[in-house]
Amino acid sequence: MSTLLQHAQIDWDDQGRPHSRQYDDVYFAVNEGIEETKHVFLGQTRLAERFANLAPHTSLVIGETGFGTGMNFFCAWQLFDQHAHGDARLHFVSVEKYPLGHADMVRAVRLWPELAAYTEPLLEQYVAVHPGFQQFTFADGRVTLTLLIGDVLDQLPQLDAQIDVWFLDGFAPAKNPDMWTPELFAQLARLSHPGTVLGTFTTTGWVRRSLVEAGFAMKKVPGIGKKWEVMSGEYIGAMPNPGAPWYARPAATPGPREALVIGAGLAGSTSAASLARRGWQVTVLERHAVPAQEASGNPQGVLYLKLSAHGTALSQMILSGFGYTRRQLERLQRGRDWDACGVLQLAFDSKEAERQGKLAAAFDRDLLQALERTEAEAIAGVGLPAGGLYYPEGGWVHPPALCQQQLQHPRIRLLAHQEVIELRKVDDLWQAWAGERLLASAPVVVLAAAADVRRFAPCAQLPLKRIRGQITRLPSTDGSRALRTVVCAEGYVAPPRGDEHTLGASFDFHSEDLTPTVAEHQGNLALLEEISTDLAQRLGVAELDPGQLQGRAAFRCTSPDYLPIVGPLADDQAFAEAYAVLGRDARQVPDVPCPWLGGLYVNSGHGSRGLITAPLSGELVAAWVCGEPLPLPRAVAEACHPNRFGLRKMIRGK
Repeated sequence: MSTLLQHAQIDWDDQGRPHSRQYDDVYFAVNEGIEETKHVFLGQTRLAERFANLAPHTSLVIGETGFGTGMNFFCAWQLFDQHAHGDARLHFVSVEKYPLGHADMVRAVRLWPELAAYTEPLLEQYVAVHPGFQQFTFADGRVTLTLLIGDVLDQLPQLDAQIDVWFLDGFAPAKNPDMWTPELFAQLARLSHPGTVLGTFTTTGWVRRSLVEAGFAMKKVPGIGKKWEVMSGEYIGAMPNPGAPWYARPAATPGPREALVIGAGLAGSTSAASLARRGWQVTVLERHAVPAQEASGNPQGVLYLKLSAHGTALSQMILSGFGYTRRQLERLQRGRDWDACGVLQLAFDSKEAERQGKLAAAFDRDLLQALERTEAEAIAGVGLPAGGLYYPEGGWVHPPALCQQQLQHPRIRLLAHQEVIELRKVDDLWQAWAGERLLASAPVVVLAAAADVRRFAPCAQLPLKRIRGQITRLPSTDGSRALRTVVCAEGYVAPPRGDEHTLGASFDFHSEDLTPTVAEHQGNLALLEEISTDLAQRLGVAELDPGQLQGRAAFRCTSPDYLPIVGPLADDQAFAEAYAVLGRDARQVPDVPCPWLGGLYVNSGHGSRGLITAPLSGELVAAWVCGEPLPLPRAVAEACHPNRFGLRKMIRGK
């Protein structure tokens, strides 16, 4: 799978309409583009009727091949707005190999002023669109768009979803033969269920025959404009194989749409928001007086992308999570709550320079750029010891502001000073107890209390470790305000928020004490000297008394493989018994249902990357709970799954 993004290469005709250089074809018909979409895709699939029949809190999932200018999405959203119940939801999943750049997307959608209510929200969020799964949230969560950026035959096999309606679009088979293949039609079938419908503009004979072979009953229907005929169809094949039972989806939780979230840091607040946007009443239990008091409480956190050129699960998670967080930040106040000032990672030694060279070759310049020292200094505004990798879309965030914004939902109730000591399952409800006091109960619980989730028996075996980190707050000076971007080496320093810079952060694997120490302030100042002696001088570090410095310490919480732990929880003992055969033969897939602890989920282990991984993990939890398309490739969701540790233990015979 390529991590290099190729944008659409577009020529504009004399009427201002886009023409693809890659496919030598137009994106839509000159005069009847919208009418064609309404006839071929909305009409043939009886979409208005399907939207009108959606029950409250249910979701219709549309899958599309070829997002292009987004016209089909905008028209479907408009129709959904007109016909669906106010509490119904639309989830639109679309694949695009060559996404339009921002300027081209603006130019394209302005051709349809009548769709401005739907195109403008996309333009506001059309940032950080990089290869892989990119999730967007619109209309207070009523509408979700998941863009799969890359080749359709790479992306669709990674999708975990059940599609209700297919828009089989994309450039014509003669122009785009690589897409219209038996492999594509097999994926459409895998993701369909009996009754899934399909609309397409092409009537090519071999396409129709291939769809029939894949399990679709197809028919030709009258077309529109220059298209005499188009096709529609319905899936009549078998239900697909759900895959390994230990990663299969738990059954839907019975009872009211109510959930408890334990912990009001980034993982907890974003999990609560993702559920609330899907119509759930959420109670958040927080042991402190206000949210974001632990690792999520630093004045400035960095959107720090530690990527791999090899497309690892962690790298894919970071690319998807970075995009999702960046789109969420557009709702916060820039300068006070966050700033897209860019992030510069210094090439501080030859090994790091070599690693950065591989990344610069593997990713597009919109995401990262290798800079020589003089270029890096020009961007940073201060003297530096080396060049490095520059992430122009990165920056800093005030994490408490993001937590507060996520919790400002009418369906979220925050209960402070509530420390949950024990969980009990009574009938179909989970009860949260503090000693003899019942705090709250609900059918669904999300444990989002970092390493403290291990105090609850179902998480006791999770291999989470705490790493103490301390940041130092430095008052800005006239000279230090020249710093224009976050600069990272072994530590990081950010441009000022208000009147102070954040500098950090230390790593201490042993201390359990959260009182800031003079020694770690001194260590942070040494990190600053390595980042920029010029900036250290501008901040007057030589004259500072480390004993008088302000800062805070908190625990990062990480897993052994550095991936977060996100998903449904199983009964440890019953799990080991159900799949004991794996200890003898790891290739066996016993057909035994996973012993889920119905309604219990975890979102933890985000380490120092919580700003990038926690918000998307909230969406992942909500997708597990609601049976929606997963916002990440199936293999990445499995790599983050709590069951991975129990499986590894059994396979290794421990």
